[in-house]
Amino acid sequence: MLTHLACSLCGKAYPFDKPINTCECGKPLLAQYDLTPETLDRAALHDREPTMWRYREVLPPCEQVSLGEGLTPLHWAPKLGEKWYVKDEGVNPTCSFKARGMSAAISMAAKFGIEKVAVPSAGNAGGAMSAYAAKAGMEAHVFMPADTPNACIIECGCLGADVQLINGLITDCAAEIGRRKEQEGWFDMSTLKEPYRAEGKKTMGYELAEQMEWRLPDVIIYPTGGGTGLVGMWKAFDEMERMGWIGSERPKMVSVQAEGCAPIVQAFEKGERFAAEFPNAHTCASGLRVPRAIADFIMLDLIRASHGTAVTVTDAEMIVAAKEIGAKTGVFACPEGGATLAAARKLRESGFIKPEDTVVLFNTGSGVKYLEALGS
Repeated sequence: MLTHLACSLCGKAYPFDKPINTCECGKPLLAQYDLTPETLDRAALHDREPTMWRYREVLPPCEQVSLGEGLTPLHWAPKLGEKWYVKDEGVNPTCSFKARGMSAAISMAAKFGIEKVAVPSAGNAGGAMSAYAAKAGMEAHVFMPADTPNACIIECGCLGADVQLINGLITDCAAEIGRRKEQEGWFDMSTLKEPYRAEGKKTMGYELAEQMEWRLPDVIIYPTGGGTGLVGMWKAFDEMERMGWIGSERPKMVSVQAEGCAPIVQAFEKGERFAAEFPNAHTCASGLRVPRAIADFIMLDLIRASHGTAVTVTDAEMIVAAKEIGAKTGVFACPEGGATLAAARKLRESGFIKPEDTVVLFNTGSGVKYLEALGS
């Protein structure tokens, strides 16, 4: 049962019965639950619907705005590595893992009677918000960098959103929303600037445990922009342990970023808890072009707590690897997904990944959205 929201930095508690963005200190709020082994018997999952809402006891209480998101396949990929797997988020509605977060966030926004929502997006979050807002009957406003992949721009427009292209990065899009949201009456749906997108994303952790028969992998490799996926899965592992579903063991969490935009890697290597804005951010993987993330300290804390690491790959490496994933597994990976394989290869060569390790690579979206980059 959801009990309250708590600041991820200062710990201040807030009620969950009204819309809110961040703590007064400016940091993300995370949903907190009263969890015991009686909260949900995992055996009950056998008869549940094949969506992320199968875990409804550990999700916000609301009427679901759903398009069938979640329960994505986990593919064994022995042609990549003996005990390596690809979790394919590209088969979600709107072709990316962003569908999970927006399903939860829009569901709660609908509960609160919100009528207008806005989001800065490098592509996939905008498409997901547009879809779920359309289903909920909300007005959607999406701000995207002008060089966002064309498929993502077209998608948002076809789903009824007002799309505004900004000459700049996703941070510039966020700043524009910040300047206008009060006057326009928009609720800001930015990554971790509202509490419930992370709740949808955490279901990746629940699914992974369920699909691996309640034994977590040794290593999780995740492409990192805003970082909600890492934050959400780490939260899920803690919740599952509190319900007695898993033990205290945790995977090594690996953050992968593009060489041209690597604020988390840079901070990790310097031993810092907060990441400075990355200058002149550039990469063909639009989801990784996030020069400053509000959840920087949460990611850096969990990476270190898990004895994980943070690494960069080049655009060329991730494109080659995305095509290799496709040719060897049948999964049409996005460049961000390709980045995880490129990183895994480097980590195996360095000895960080051992031959006996079970490794999960997250493909966060479909290659369909990135035809310009993948066609080069």
